[in-house]
Amino acid sequence: MRIALTLDRDADAESNDYLRSLVAAGVPRSSIDVLSPESHLPVRFDGLLLGGGVDVDPGRYGRPLLENANVEVDAERDGLDFGIFGDARRRGAPVLGICRGLQVVNVALGGTLVQDIPTERPSRVVHQRTKEEKTRRDHRVAVAPGTRLARIAGAAEIAVNSRHHQAIDRVGAGLAVSATAPDGVAEGIEASNDGWLLAVQWHPENLSGDGVSERLFAAFVAAVRDHMAARPSR
Repeated sequence: MRIALTLDRDADAESNDYLRSLVAAGVPRSSIDVLSPESHLPVRFDGLLLGGGVDVDPGRYGRPLLENANVEVDAERDGLDFGIFGDARRRGAPVLGICRGLQVVNVALGGTLVQDIPTERPSRVVHQRTKEEKTRRDHRVAVAPGTRLARIAGAAEIAVNSRHHQAIDRVGAGLAVSATAPDGVAEGIEASNDGWLLAVQWHPENLSGDGVSERLFAAFVAAVRDHMAARPSR
């Protein structure tokens, strides 16, 4: 098994909560390739975890950069994420997206983003906490019944942490919204019919000991194992 994990260029590649969560779900550290904007795409991987980070360049979804919206982009991180996501889809490899990862998935499949929630869609719901408050449960999300996320969560509503100022505007092709914040912001998306693809806007990797978060990573790892088992032997 090989899992590719994409992170920002300043992330700690050997000590982060994404790694901890994958290892806790049964993936050996030696089986995880941590990729940054400087990395070359791996020759082989069986599953992809798109981690959080800087904003997606609005040019990727045909919009000009919104002034005074605190948008921070990294063209090389976009190149990494969009390139490897396309590769994963071609291979049929399971994909889990977290925060920025959800936004990458949506844009890659033809969707658009709200560049800055406070500027474009002011809300009383707290969506952007500091990194120092990464485990704080900021609001609840309603989980859509009958979705993959609903089967994993085992609940119609869950409390989540939140650290984002962008959000989905138009949903990408072939995606279904599986979780929604009280102000209508999409907090979860998944493939409606094609392969194992699930993304959430919150940060389950930070919520050590949380049952829903642990089941989410476990479900991703199980999907990777199933994908490997279904491949024709050489």
